[in-house]
Amino acid sequence: MTSQIKTFFLLAALTAIILFLGSMMGGRTGLVIAFAFAIFMNVGSYWYSDKIVLSMYRARQLSASDAPMVHSMVQELAANAGIPAPRLYVIEQDSPNAFATGRNPENAVVAVTSGIMRILTPEELRGVIAHEIGHITNRDILIQSVAAVLAGAIMMIANMMQWAAIFGFGNDDEEGSNPIAAIALAIVAPIAASLIQMAISRSREFLADSTGARISHDPKALASALYKLDATVRNLPMDANPATENMFIVNPFSGGNMANWFSTHPTTEERISRLMAMAGK
Repeated sequence: MTSQIKTFFLLAALTAIILFLGSMMGGRTGLVIAFAFAIFMNVGSYWYSDKIVLSMYRARQLSASDAPMVHSMVQELAANAGIPAPRLYVIEQDSPNAFATGRNPENAVVAVTSGIMRILTPEELRGVIAHEIGHITNRDILIQSVAAVLAGAIMMIANMMQWAAIFGFGNDDEEGSNPIAAIALAIVAPIAASLIQMAISRSREFLADSTGARISHDPKALASALYKLDATVRNLPMDANPATENMFIVNPFSGGNMANWFSTHPTTEERISRLMAMAGK
């Protein structure tokens, strides 16, 4: 399936959840409000998802004079991929991670944490940037950014539903409200949004690894970076919004085996195994 078709189905599925939650909260009136909200979020996430996510993490743009080596890597790898060089941003967090965002290669951004620039070797950091440019080349960044914004909206509405059910507000249609059902739905809806993200994101991580290894000509460096990032994040999780989990190169949280069932990322071990197989060839 093309990126455009996947984006359409992602928008449709997450929008349907927003509409259903609105209907549960306020019946026909809630549905109308949710419909208007969904249109606003869809348009906003398409055009401004990169700005929303970057502001969420207080990311600041890095000039070539701020980080000449990293800028040189971005320029080289973008040229290898045949796309314009993305803008470079930094997030001031010790937990090492990175993501790419934007609606197309012409408006793309690569964001890295300050922690990742401290713990990785230049070769490993180059592998990480190659992975993120792989996402840009493969047109994943719109899907990931839209998913993050809409999933965040669903989590916000679900939280409102929980409080509404507790204090007796909600659906006033003839059939009456059901606080227990509202609370249950408020719990299930974010999980459903996460599963939609997971279904799309896992395969895209493998593809970005493969593309990154190809344009960097160094799959071992990316494999080494993934091993180091995974081990560090387990002990130093990121202060991150769960709705944006799918955007990062590794899961920004320190979840165990149960959390991995609902993770938007494949296991790091499997990703490393595939990269090392590429290196062997």
